[in-house]
Amino acid sequence: MKKYALVGTGGRAGLYIEAISGKWKENSQLVAVCDTNQTRMNYANKLLSNAGAAQVSTWKAADFETMIRETRPDIIIVTTMDRTHDDYIVRALHAGCDVITEKPMTIDEQRALRILDAIEETGRQVRVAFNYRYAPHHSKIRELLMEETIGEVFSVHFEWLLNTEHGADYFRRWHREKRNSGGLLVHKSTHHFDLMNFWLGSYPERVYAEGGLRFYGKENAEKRGVAQFYPRAHGFAAAKDDPFALHMEENAQLKALYLDAEHEDNYYRDQSVFSDGINIEDTLSVLVKYQNQVQMTYSLNAFLPWEGLNVVFNGSRGRLEMKLVEMSYVNAGGDRENEGSLESCDITVFPMFAAPYKADFSIGAGGHGGGDNAMLADLFGELSNDPLKRAADHRDGAMSILTGIAGNISMQQQRPVWFKEFELVSRLKSK
Repeated sequence: MKKYALVGTGGRAGLYIEAISGKWKENSQLVAVCDTNQTRMNYANKLLSNAGAAQVSTWKAADFETMIRETRPDIIIVTTMDRTHDDYIVRALHAGCDVITEKPMTIDEQRALRILDAIEETGRQVRVAFNYRYAPHHSKIRELLMEETIGEVFSVHFEWLLNTEHGADYFRRWHREKRNSGGLLVHKSTHHFDLMNFWLGSYPERVYAEGGLRFYGKENAEKRGVAQFYPRAHGFAAAKDDPFALHMEENAQLKALYLDAEHEDNYYRDQSVFSDGINIEDTLSVLVKYQNQVQMTYSLNAFLPWEGLNVVFNGSRGRLEMKLVEMSYVNAGGDRENEGSLESCDITVFPMFAAPYKADFSIGAGGHGGGDNAMLADLFGELSNDPLKRAADHRDGAMSILTGIAGNISMQQQRPVWFKEFELVSRLKSK
C-alpha cells in the first residue's frame, strides 16, 4: 500500500482526498496534510470523516520536512498555489519522496530548472496531473492522429472559451496576479499546450503571442459605464445583484474552505472581478510553430457566454474537427463530478474525397469529461500498458508550461520567442 501526504488543502485537494479515502482506499493511504491554514486542514479531515476514513495529522507549512520524516509518505501530492509548487516539489524530492503535482508544474523557467536539478540529484519521480489527456474525447483525437486518419497534419486552429462563471473565477482569487499563476497562458493554457504536444507528438519551435486585459478590471468596467464598485462580495451591498459576484456564505463548501478560514491568512476568495490589482490577461492569441512543422493558431477568452472548445486539424488527407461544450462551474463550489463535465461533444472526420463521418467514442462521466476518474485510476490503481502514453512526467510538465512562458515573454518584448533560447530545453534534450 502506497502512503501519501498532501500539501495545499484548497479546492482541488478534495479530488485526491476523496479518491484515496474512497475508491482507491485498498491500495492507498493518506497519512498527513499540510497547509498554511489550519481551518482548511480541519476541513480536509472532515472530508475524510465523511468518507468513513480515519483523520490524519495536520502540519503547518514550516514543518513540511518534519511531517515527511515522522509520517514517512512514499508520495507527496502538491495542490498549493502555482508559484509555490517548485518549493514543495524540490523539498519533497530531497526528503526521499516521489511527487504528484497539479498543473501547471510551475510558472517560470528558473523554477522548472530547480525541479529538474532536484530530479537529477535524487533520482526521484514527478508526475503532473494532466487530467485532460485521460478524457475519452481527447484520447480519441490522439488515437485518430496516431492512425494518420487525415494524413500528415499541417495546421491546427485551437479556440478555448471560458465563460462568465468559470472564466470570471480566475479574476476573483490568487490567479489574478501573474506572480502567483503565470497568467492564464501558464495556469490554464498549460492544459491546452500539453494536449497539443500530446496530440501532435511534437514540441514547439517558435511562439508569438498577443494579449491584454480587455474585459475584467476596474478600468475596463468604467469604460463600459459601470459606476458602482466593491472590493469583494461578502459584506458589500453593491455585490448583491451583480452576476459576477461570488456569495460564499450561500455555499457550504466555499464557506468552510475560505470564508471561515479568512481570520488566519486574510485570503479573500470573492474579490470583485472589476476591482484594481488584476494584472493577468483575459484575451489571448498565440501563434506556434512546432518542430514537425505544424503551425497552430490558438486563442483563449475568459468572458464568453459558453464554456468549451473548438479545435480543427488540417491534414494531407482531410480535416478533423472537435467541438465540445463543458458544464459551467466554480472551483470547489459544487459537486466535484460536475466540474468540467461534458454537455456535448462531437468529433467529425472530413476525408479529402469521401463523405464526412462522426468518430465513435464514449463520453466520459464525471469531472473534466471523465478525465478526472481515468487519471485517478492511473495514479492510484494498478499499472497497465497504455498505448496512448497518457501519463505525464516532469518533461511533459516543463514543455507544456514553456509555451505559455514563451508567450508571456513574447507579449512583454513584442517578438517571436524560440524554444532554443531556453536552457531548460537543451537540458531536457540531453537526457
